[in-house]
Amino acid sequence: MELTYQDRSVTIPDGTPASECLEALDLQPRKALAVIHSQRLYELNDALFGDGDIRPLTLQDAEGRRIYERSARFILLMAVDALYPGMRLRFEFSVSSGVFVRAVDRPLTSRDIRCIERKMREIVEQDLPLESQLWKTGDAIAYFQQRGWEDKIQLLRYRTFPMIRMYGCGNLWEYFYGAMVPSTGYIGCFDLLLHDRSMILQLPNAKSPDQPAPYIERPRLMETFAQSARWCSVLGVNNVSDLSDLMEKRQLRHFIRLNEALHDQALVNCAQRIVQNHRRIVLVSGPSSSGKTTFAARLAIQLQVLGAKAYRVSLDNYYLDRDAIPREEDGSQDLEHIRTLDLPLLQDQVRHLLKGEEVSIPEFSFLTGKREKDGTPLCLGDNDIVILEGIHALNPLLSSGIPPQAIYRVFVSDLTCLNLDDHNRIRTTDMRLLRRIVRDHLFRNTSPRDTLAMWPSVRRGEETWVFPYQEQADTFFNTTLHYELPVLRHYAYELLREPDPSWEGYLLALRLRKTLNYIPDIDEDLLNEIPPLSLLREFIGGGTIELR
Repeated sequence: MELTYQDRSVTIPDGTPASECLEALDLQPRKALAVIHSQRLYELNDALFGDGDIRPLTLQDAEGRRIYERSARFILLMAVDALYPGMRLRFEFSVSSGVFVRAVDRPLTSRDIRCIERKMREIVEQDLPLESQLWKTGDAIAYFQQRGWEDKIQLLRYRTFPMIRMYGCGNLWEYFYGAMVPSTGYIGCFDLLLHDRSMILQLPNAKSPDQPAPYIERPRLMETFAQSARWCSVLGVNNVSDLSDLMEKRQLRHFIRLNEALHDQALVNCAQRIVQNHRRIVLVSGPSSSGKTTFAARLAIQLQVLGAKAYRVSLDNYYLDRDAIPREEDGSQDLEHIRTLDLPLLQDQVRHLLKGEEVSIPEFSFLTGKREKDGTPLCLGDNDIVILEGIHALNPLLSSGIPPQAIYRVFVSDLTCLNLDDHNRIRTTDMRLLRRIVRDHLFRNTSPRDTLAMWPSVRRGEETWVFPYQEQADTFFNTTLHYELPVLRHYAYELLREPDPSWEGYLLALRLRKTLNYIPDIDEDLLNEIPPLSLLREFIGGGTIELR
């Protein structure tokens, strides 16, 4: 077979392991975590067949970072199994380039962390092979029964495939939802930190892969995840199998009502804080598909209940005409940049509104790429409030010159704590991506292929313009609905069932489809239980709230 990487090519026998193929191309296989060959992902021990391009996956790639994290989680499980047999660990969510890990049965101490980290480094130093085997699903269930891992047994009860890929080292075997490195020696860069009687597995810095990323405290984000975990506890649903059990027992209808009631209460609390603190300008930010628009609309309703009329204004209306946006060195336009907004106009209008003066809110046409000639007049009464919603709302540049005592900041995101099982989490970014795939298909005439292709650019914009300012929020609002996965599966599964290898987001589509394989489909009649004001209606339709 002939393999090509950029301007290099080599001819080697069919069936050569991927690591040896990289070596033949002088691509330093020990720095790679897997390879892409002819648009498909292969582990380093996998044999390759047929001509085609080859590319190493490293920590610079999103999929490479997921492989590294997965493998690091397994090494952590190996260390804990050796030191504290029977301790139940739960991997819960991403925070500051790391993963929050909780010991379910007891709080962790600094001594525990030191011992576990020392054992992990010993395992890495030994460079033990990670075996990969295909097991019958029934054999995997029997093994997990011996281990007492009830969460995995329950999940596999709903798996329809007869075989399952297991990874093992020594006496420990586990199932992970994606590729792994070939041996423990690949995971040399990590840190283990004690945090609130739990731990954070800190992973490498993508820009400096030989160093663990620095841990940055994000107390508001951590508290929001803790609240999500409490909601899961109240609702009695921590893993996907718990959802499946509810559906099997015909209890999902009540579960939907509980979820929506929790959202209602959180909205009431947010509105009360705004009114009690006499804030006139509410800034709402959040990443793509977090539900900002519906949140702002529902918040306006709650504020009116409290006697404060609220006007919603999208920051999109303050876009400069496209031909006035500065260009990059390569001639392109960064449409995510804050300089695409007419900040002087926005700030001037807000100051006039706070004085009780009338302004004309601009209206931007995405069809023409220009502002319309006629705007919308707006004047605030004594108790009136303006809700400004958009990705740049929490950026200090936007609120410069506006009296700080008038501002209330809200960060909105979908922060799920629902896992597939204790050791395999569902990423919050994947939840938002599923929302976006469904919405784009249903209402924006955008195919899953195009949505997936845009997603890396969307994520880069979020990392630059959204997440750095989240801790400045006065309130985090978690838009997750713990029943939404079966709903999103209902709309998304067929769209992702057979992705084409030519798709730019092919690997991402495969991973989403693999997750959805474990999610039960919802009965059509249960969709009617979702209230017309639900945040989920922004993505699946059927809502009655005005979103413009």
